[in-house]
Amino acid sequence: MLAIERLRRTIGCQPCDRPPVVPQIFAHAARVAGRSVDDYLASPAIAAECQLAAWRHYGLEAVFAVLDLTVEAEALGGTVARRHEIYPAVINPPFTPDRDFSRLALPDPATAGRMPAVIDMVTRMRAGVGDAAVLIGLVQGPMTGAVQLVGMERTLFLAADEPDRFLHLLNYATGIARAFGLAQLAAGADMVLVFDPAACPEIVPAGMFREMIGPRVAQLAAAFKQAGAKANWLHIAGQTAAILPLYSAFGIDIGNVDYCVDIGRVQDALRDDTLCLNGNIRPLSFVTDGADSIRQAADALLARFDGRGGFILSSGCEIPPEAEEANIAAMIAAARLWRSGRC
Repeated sequence: MLAIERLRRTIGCQPCDRPPVVPQIFAHAARVAGRSVDDYLASPAIAAECQLAAWRHYGLEAVFAVLDLTVEAEALGGTVARRHEIYPAVINPPFTPDRDFSRLALPDPATAGRMPAVIDMVTRMRAGVGDAAVLIGLVQGPMTGAVQLVGMERTLFLAADEPDRFLHLLNYATGIARAFGLAQLAAGADMVLVFDPAACPEIVPAGMFREMIGPRVAQLAAAFKQAGAKANWLHIAGQTAAILPLYSAFGIDIGNVDYCVDIGRVQDALRDDTLCLNGNIRPLSFVTDGADSIRQAADALLARFDGRGGFILSSGCEIPPEAEEANIAAMIAAARLWRSGRC
């Protein structure tokens, strides 16, 4: 069964040969290819080469066309600090909160900053994997995009003190994500991961997600689905059990579950909801633990979802670049050996 078909059936909670397993591998691919993280971040050609090497090495079902999480802010003039062998960080956001975000032009993914590098990476990876793997792009979600544009503290003050201006900022961040995601789909991505860790309930109340952020996530989901995305995946870190039941109404097919979330609580919260879940092995465990421990954690998750289906085995968030290859292989093997008649 092709990976895309396995994923399609899993999202629909339909029987298939086995559960999908999708390690969230970004810069760890550099280690597999014998490259440095600095090499990976410096060139879309090298990054694509590394992702393809990881795909071949692990026999992956999905690959990620991801460089780092500062691409959008840098494209708009933010100052990004390059750091040896770790991801860069935005140290000076491109805007102050007093800007009129309703009048700002959106960056063109074909020309702005390193956005074209990501598009190039998608194109190279599509040519490399053909239809043998699901190709996943990434954009910053509305809240995380807003934080990258003006800074965390300023964004939260804006939400509290000037909600109308805050909504203009969210709209602008959503517009950036929409344009960038559509460009990745046009270049060959099967879907776009909307990465929005700043929308977690530890940062913003669930009601704010429901009323302000979720409707803008829904705009992205509708645009991506219309452009041919095979699925819509929302990745919010942290304790998301309170907001996961909202995802389906916003057009989300796959909801990421971080390692800190109690899976039993999630199952109770969703009840008859058919939202497909992805997770939730602790990412650091791929560095610190052994293969037997990873295998046990994977088996426990697969057993919990055996009757429900709609589950993609994965890490709770990105697997660290320094992860042990044997640990990733152990998670993949657990899914491949699982036989239940459902996925």
